[in-house]
Amino acid sequence: MRKLLLTLILFTSFFSCKTTENTTIKTTNIAENTSTRPKLVVGIVVDQMRYDYLTRFYSKFGKDGFKRLVSGGFSCKNTHFNYVPTYTAPGHTSIYTGTTPATHGIIGNNWFDKESKKYIYCTDDASVKTVGSTSSAGLMSPKNELTTTMTDQLRLDTNFQGKVIGVSIKDRASILPAGHLANAAYWFDGNDQGRFISSTFYIDALPKWVQEFNDSRKVDEYMQTWNTLYDINTYTESIADDNNYEKPFEGLDKATFPYDLKKLAAKNQGYSILKATPFGNTIVKDFAKLAIQNEGLGQDVITDFIAISFSSTDYIGHRFGVDSKEVEDTYIRLDKEIADLLNYLDSQVGKGNYTVFLTADHGAVRVPSYLADLKTHAGYVNQKKLKKKIRKAIRKKYGSDSLIANISNYQVFFDKKALKKADLSLKKVSNYLKSKIENWDNVQQCITGETLKNNSFPNGILHKIQMGYHPKRSGDVVIILDPAYISGYGPQGSTHGSGFTYDTHVPLVFYGKHIPQGKTFRPIVIPDIAATISALLDMQMPNGCTGNPILEIVE
Repeated sequence: MRKLLLTLILFTSFFSCKTTENTTIKTTNIAENTSTRPKLVVGIVVDQMRYDYLTRFYSKFGKDGFKRLVSGGFSCKNTHFNYVPTYTAPGHTSIYTGTTPATHGIIGNNWFDKESKKYIYCTDDASVKTVGSTSSAGLMSPKNELTTTMTDQLRLDTNFQGKVIGVSIKDRASILPAGHLANAAYWFDGNDQGRFISSTFYIDALPKWVQEFNDSRKVDEYMQTWNTLYDINTYTESIADDNNYEKPFEGLDKATFPYDLKKLAAKNQGYSILKATPFGNTIVKDFAKLAIQNEGLGQDVITDFIAISFSSTDYIGHRFGVDSKEVEDTYIRLDKEIADLLNYLDSQVGKGNYTVFLTADHGAVRVPSYLADLKTHAGYVNQKKLKKKIRKAIRKKYGSDSLIANISNYQVFFDKKALKKADLSLKKVSNYLKSKIENWDNVQQCITGETLKNNSFPNGILHKIQMGYHPKRSGDVVIILDPAYISGYGPQGSTHGSGFTYDTHVPLVFYGKHIPQGKTFRPIVIPDIAATISALLDMQMPNGCTGNPILEIVE
């Protein structure tokens, strides 16, 4: 599939470049036109990083990590996701495509497919094979991503001479940023493998340097005891280590330091336990450095791009919660990983030769049971009971709940054939269900797909719902819970997905070549990132881009 796509692109775009002479001339022209660009763009996405993690833990950071980016770069302090739902796959895709799920089509990590009536994982692709392990974890590609990414545009703009590499613990956090035309995307296959893998969508075999990394079993060095980096009593920005709001690893009664990963591995999916520890970030950083070195990224005037996603922060946040010692320790350690990466870029690519942006794919809610104990409006909606209540309402009104095909991601999908057979209009049934749901406890908003498709909402929560709604992939009724109310979770751990500020407000910092020092409190939306990087590189924006360049940076 990818080879055919590349052939068509090359044939249509560069048909006139037939001879060696012409190809040489084209290469020279590209070098001349890109001489003022950075040699390397480094995109860093920290999974589940709330904006206030940057400020809450600031005093604990060293001078060479987050502080170096903020003090030496340009910080956008009022950056928000402008759509719902705020999940990992839509977040990474929106950052790199410069648009929202309404356009790029990645509406969730998983979604219900109306045609097949099956669930689709965002990067599933049965037509490809795993490269690098014997598992099925490599049956992945970006085929569900409907628009180009800024990394795709860089490949096209440089006539495929600029390299693009994606690296993450998570498959979706590597694949979706790397895009359709990347040289490679790598992600971590845990369980009994403990290897970085890829997909035949990108490559037919792992490069030698990746094979050597895997074969060295260096991964075993990361399977160590996780204790706080500093005295736990100095972690004054988080609540007590022993509390009721954290989910322990399997095999433990309490979620308290220290954690012996080797002993815990057997009951926690083997090497996959690394994903929920700071050492998952370390292995990604170390692997990214090897990619920069061995792929020769940033070694000539033609811009390369490495997309790095630190995803362990998300696993840790889900398990231990926003206010945990574990989260604080993770960000103190991540600060050191960022510092090490920046110092490596200085030596490998050269100061002033690279450009970095750092942001997050979403934030997270404070554990609702913790907030409720503090007597704030927060809590839980039982997912199973909610689904039963929805089905009961339809059954009572229309005699059968078979009119409903699926309920997932806070959306209700009606069976169009069943509606037609019952001589019922989608609009009528959807409006009835909306009128019922919006009066239920802890539901803030309910809106039909018909309303979203036929109206324009310029701001507020309805605008965010509309920006996350894809007509072909989204449901017929969309439900928004009250702030700090979640479903599908017990009283332990944090999650995300809403359009409220705790999920939408994330850090955004640009640093390096052509980046002025400064900050702005002006509202910025996530699609502006791809537009800004495209403007800095003076190249075409992604084909679905709806963002705008951040003028304080590009001017």
